[in-house]
Amino acid sequence: MASREEIVRNFDPSGVGLENGNFCGLPFDYDTAGIILLGVPWEVTVSYHDGTAAGPSAILEASPQLDLYDLDNSDGWQQGIFMPPIPDWMLPKNNELRPLAASIVRATEQGINIATDAELSATLATINTACEGVNHWLYDQANRAIALGKRVGAIGGDHSIPLGLLRSLAEHHPNFGILHIDAHADLRDAYQGFQYSHASIMSNVLALPQVSRLVQVGIRDISHSEVAKIRQSPDRIWVHYDAVLKEKQYSGVPWLDLCRQIIAPLPRQVYVSFDVDGLDPKLCPSTGTPVPGGLELEEAFCLLRELVRSDCQIIGFDVSEVGGSEWDGNVGARIVYKLCNLMGL
Repeated sequence: MASREEIVRNFDPSGVGLENGNFCGLPFDYDTAGIILLGVPWEVTVSYHDGTAAGPSAILEASPQLDLYDLDNSDGWQQGIFMPPIPDWMLPKNNELRPLAASIVRATEQGINIATDAELSATLATINTACEGVNHWLYDQANRAIALGKRVGAIGGDHSIPLGLLRSLAEHHPNFGILHIDAHADLRDAYQGFQYSHASIMSNVLALPQVSRLVQVGIRDISHSEVAKIRQSPDRIWVHYDAVLKEKQYSGVPWLDLCRQIIAPLPRQVYVSFDVDGLDPKLCPSTGTPVPGGLELEEAFCLLRELVRSDCQIIGFDVSEVGGSEWDGNVGARIVYKLCNLMGL
């Protein structure tokens, strides 16, 4: 079997993107790759638009259209990037449970107390158990890769999906921060009864004591309870609201200076959680919970670039809430590739 070095020598990065089933058509496999991308087609608890379960496939299918030269890391592809086949059981299970979860969502929106309805309570328990199963699967896959010296990125699916990866990283890194790009704070406790709701991911992540600081960027849709939680944790949760960032820009503060202010509180090791609804919705219009406003793609890349320039190390990442359309897949693939290249610096 060819080594990574032999593969690099014999591959033309300027050639036609190969339709070989791997991310960007790269010629690596699990053994020769330094970065493993795990697709997680799961959106059972989504509370608005569905379709993000198709995100991993949309990103994979769009990725061979990318040119491989990256201004930040021109040889980044040489790290070896491999996206294993998306588990064939997960999407059918998602599709089976999604209508059941929708019944819970409808009931909560109608003011029904789930705990007083035996059938709804049983349905909720089934969904929570299934979501925990997905967390365990990702945790096991991440542990396997990390034990082999590889780095891991997760591709969703809704934003509930990275918890298993973060649990694994917490066992290998005693202190790390999270840079969270999103329109939402995702700090609700068990939103609509779902223990692993997409709106609860950061609340669940903060249960990991190894996460010393959470820095959120682009937030523009937030609840009173989330604001209260932020105010109760001023040293651990730092929030940069989209409206405040834009007002500073309107007054003449350069975006580059704002980026440096945003990343300043982060520890050296950082996990990047990139929900694409943190971007202007024109970039990923099929995302599950679009909100007007947000970052331009190059603004987000500038922020990530400054993170690495500040001597922080990206230890892992997720890209979530990518819709199933071709355009969303195109933008999502570019985000994934940029994060891979920056993680290699």
